[in-house]
Parts: sequence; structure tokens; C-alpha cells
Amino acid sequence: MTTTYTVLLSGDADAWEGADDAARAETYAAHGRFAAALAERGHTIVGGAELTHPRGARALRRRGDGVVRTDGPYAETAEQLTGFYLVASDDLEDLLACAELLLDGDGGIEVRAARTATDGEA
Repeated sequence: MTTTYTVLLSGDADAWEGADDAARAETYAAHGRFAAALAERGHTIVGGAELTHPRGARALRRRGDGVVRTDGPYAETAEQLTGFYLVASDDLEDLLACAELLLDGDGGIEVRAARTATDGEA
């Protein structure tokens, strides 16, 4: 059965912002290799995006009966969500093997199945 997985990419947004053209080119090349490996192995990218720096985020939190809006990321950490892919796949283990192509530096990857309305829990 095909499942849609969210591939969450995390890393140091400040380091990325300060990266030189060669480092950025290598990172984008790794994403190209990832996309090619997915296509060759029967996985389908159905969505995704690189995210802007977390300093541009707006966070919402419920406080009592009201809502508090703040500028900046939800969590103050060095490692932030930097992008994501949505991938339709029949083979999670192979998807994980493909995702290893994106590992570099200290960044991490988290893969989770996305819930759908047909899961019985919307």
C-alpha cells in the first residue's frame, strides 16, 4: 500500500545562511541525487519546499483564553526545520536509504507517515 511520508530536514539555518556558493551547490546537488534515487526506485515526490530562515517565522501559542503571537521560531534551538519533502512510497526502508543521501554536517532527517482522512483520525 502506498503511504505518503513527510521527510523533515533540520539543520543550522545560520550556517546555511553563511555558506559559500560551493557549499550551497553541493547541498543542492545532494538534493538532486536524492530526487533521482527516489524516481529510479519507484518513490514519488508529491510536494516539499526549502523553508526560509526561522527568524522570519511567526509563532502562535494559546495562553488561557487568548492567543499570543511572537516573531521568530517556535523553539529556540540551534537546529531548526529547514525544509521538507512529501514522498509517496510503498517501501519505507528504501525511502530511508535514499534519505541518507541528504545527510551532511550536523543536520538530521526525520521521516513520518502523513495521516490522511481515510486513516480514521483526521
